[in-house]
Amino acid sequence: QVQLVESGGGLVPAGGSLRLSCAASGRTFRSVPMGWFRQAPGKEREFLAAIRWSGGNTYYADSVKGRFTISRDNAINTVYLQMNSLNAGDTAVYYCAGDPLDLFAQLMGRMTRWNYWGQGTQVTVSS
Repeated sequence: QVQLVESGGGLVPAGGSLRLSCAASGRTFRSVPMGWFRQAPGKEREFLAAIRWSGGNTYYADSVKGRFTISRDNAINTVYLQMNSLNAGDTAVYYCAGDPLDLFAQLMGRMTRWNYWGQGTQVTVSS
């Protein structure tokens, strides 16, 4: 059974940092792109970042570019999201996802189907 498990969320003051982890089990994700999303109360799920299997290509939404960094360790099937300079607008539930149907479409702003999702981890930034 495929499973993605996020961890690392919590409460952080504005200006602080957090690193989220997403551990994949049940199959290898070394050959598929992985991504991070978030959803704040009353808002749609928002794409944040994606990384190709090799880790050499990364992509970011404008809202987090320069503050967030996505990376992966294929040896342990884990994807990370380093978040710096957090502000209250970053408060949301953060989700990791894997194996998009059309990564290009996602990067062009069109939501695509991702075949695997984690359960989410809450990030709360206090102002």
